[in-house]
Amino acid sequence: MKIFSGSSNLPLARSIAASIGTELGQCTVSSFPDGETFVKIEENVRGEDVFLVQSSSPPTNHHLMEMFIMMDALRRASASRITAVLPFYGYARQDRKDQPRVPITAKLVANLIVAAGANRILTMDLHAQQIQGFFDIPVDHLYAAPVMYEYLKAKQLTDLVVVSPDVGGLKMAHAYSQVLEAGLAIVAKRRKNATEVESMTVIGEIRGKTILMVDDLTETAGTLTAAAKLLRKKGAKRIFACVSHTLLNDLGVERLRKSNIDELITTDSVLRPEIDGVKITSLSVAGLLGEAIKRIHSNSSVTSLFEFKGGRTS
Repeated sequence: MKIFSGSSNLPLARSIAASIGTELGQCTVSSFPDGETFVKIEENVRGEDVFLVQSSSPPTNHHLMEMFIMMDALRRASASRITAVLPFYGYARQDRKDQPRVPITAKLVANLIVAAGANRILTMDLHAQQIQGFFDIPVDHLYAAPVMYEYLKAKQLTDLVVVSPDVGGLKMAHAYSQVLEAGLAIVAKRRKNATEVESMTVIGEIRGKTILMVDDLTETAGTLTAAAKLLRKKGAKRIFACVSHTLLNDLGVERLRKSNIDELITTDSVLRPEIDGVKITSLSVAGLLGEAIKRIHSNSSVTSLFEFKGGRTS
């Protein structure tokens, strides 16, 4: 077994390798003067079971192209199996035709990953579960919830209500509420455009409660901050947010600084610079991904990684 990594999240890839007790494979990833990516695998991979770690985080297109080129290099070097490990799967929000003449980019990316040479996919907290069906190769879909749960359990939050900031995240919120033995509420919202969201009403009892909002992804923090504002207005005591993938841009950072969110709990699935003025707790998913890689390599069951505290996260 060998683990290689693109440039999108080297610290996570090193932590994954360390959790397994190995080191990252040697490879050169550089750019030509015109911006084209050059890759050279610096060690023998003939007949090896290879895992390639790469999050499709910004710059998304660059990191995806880098992954395709690395997989092509590994395939041409006669690796016996290539597993694409995507802690964060980009373009997942474009998973359906919701208006005329638009692409289903999540499916296109799935096709490109397979065409580049992937034999298997390992990913975490997809924006939409049905993306697994876009692949005709095996997909192992992990959840960050077990890692989050350990941290939340240690905080011993009382009077807790788990809130989904939109209707689409209700299934995830319900799973958290079950294992945390907490109440459940939903914020109904209307999206104005890609960066603006209007929260309209809260369904559920939240007055005087500690709130845990759960979501899979935030970039501009529009949904989270609009929901937090409404929840505070409705009498919420403290507000925490639990987000699997946090890709914050400048607008998102600014919104969080002004928001009613006391703490944002997230994972290291994407690489982020240090952000001042926002309480962000980043939990590592390296152990979870490392254990999944070990089990895939030894053809063992990965099912138990989907379960925690006797329940399922899906």
